[in-house]
Amino acid sequence: MDKKNFETIAIRTQAEQSTHREHSVPLYLTSSFTFDSAQHGAAIFDGSATGNLYSRFSNPNTDEFIQKLCLLEDYPSGVATASGMAAVYTSLVAHLQVGDHIIASRNSFGNTLYIVTKLLPKMGVDYTLVDIDDNEAWEAAVQENTKLIYLETPSNPTLRIGDLSFIAALCTKHDIISVVDNCFATPYIQQPSEFGIDLSVHSATKYIDGQGRVLGGAVLGSEKLISVCYDYIRRTGACLSPFNAWILSKSLETLAIRMDRHTANALQIAKWLEQHPLIDSVYYPGLESHVQYNLALQQMKNGGGLVAFKIKGSDEDALDFLNALELHSLTANLGDTRSIITHPFSTTHSKLSEEDRLVAGVTPNFIRLSVGLENVEDLISDLSYGLEKIKN
Repeated sequence: MDKKNFETIAIRTQAEQSTHREHSVPLYLTSSFTFDSAQHGAAIFDGSATGNLYSRFSNPNTDEFIQKLCLLEDYPSGVATASGMAAVYTSLVAHLQVGDHIIASRNSFGNTLYIVTKLLPKMGVDYTLVDIDDNEAWEAAVQENTKLIYLETPSNPTLRIGDLSFIAALCTKHDIISVVDNCFATPYIQQPSEFGIDLSVHSATKYIDGQGRVLGGAVLGSEKLISVCYDYIRRTGACLSPFNAWILSKSLETLAIRMDRHTANALQIAKWLEQHPLIDSVYYPGLESHVQYNLALQQMKNGGGLVAFKIKGSDEDALDFLNALELHSLTANLGDTRSIITHPFSTTHSKLSEEDRLVAGVTPNFIRLSVGLENVEDLISDLSYGLEKIKN
């Protein structure tokens, strides 16, 4: 049979059946696994035989989850982590050492920037931050000791786009590891491997789960690079639990159909916001008005499920708007079936200095909206109600 399509792979890729011949893969809630003999155990430990040893090392549920992700994103290898930030941290620390230099996009999640600017320097790793869409700045930042380039595209929370082909070519030219956070796009909308990116990072907590239930993360890439990540996780314990892996693997079966609805709703809401008199600007890669619309079309299947916008008014107006909403959840998460609205300036990016927030485009009147699967007319009605409550 020819190569199967995304939806079929997500649904039909499963761990081998046990002797019970179950149709849905069971939970393997065990900390360890037994051996046929003492010799068999020794052989597994020295690598001359295959098999599960311990769930911190491997487990049928985590193996199935990673196998699916690798097939969906066309990478030969991968490793699962306890959370998205564990995946981000692993992709960096596993490959960096004292004296190395990293280039990262300043248009990134606040915790990622904290790792790059606060934690890595304590380990003797220097850094340079650049704007995600400034290709000249990326190239100018390369040093002799540059080991790794990191970006997330679309970026959190301003939804700016990084040029994956350019980044991959730059890294190949200078023998640098390229790492892309693909959380916002998901494997369904964007596949970094297609553009030559070395490592793809996911917070599976978001769209891959899609229902706000469990934490999880993943790093995908070549066998050589992933083996380094695997050794780091195996020894430090940042592994994914079998239960969470089972949830996430089942969630992948509906990722395509969910993302189709997320993006259809998001596009309609973005167009509506663009016409509203109380909205200063709208940021959505699927809008023709997005400054990088053509690049987004080249890299992404569609614009994704996140919309960002700025309200005309003060930070108090922004908070009044949020507090007036009845249908949107106020939380710092995203990628849920329920629509979620966030004020990044005071939450997800609040640990950054005010100057760094403003440079990244995170102003007091900036709002991030994770569009859910509800009826889009109901969502628009709720947003309209909230905007009416802004004090003019």
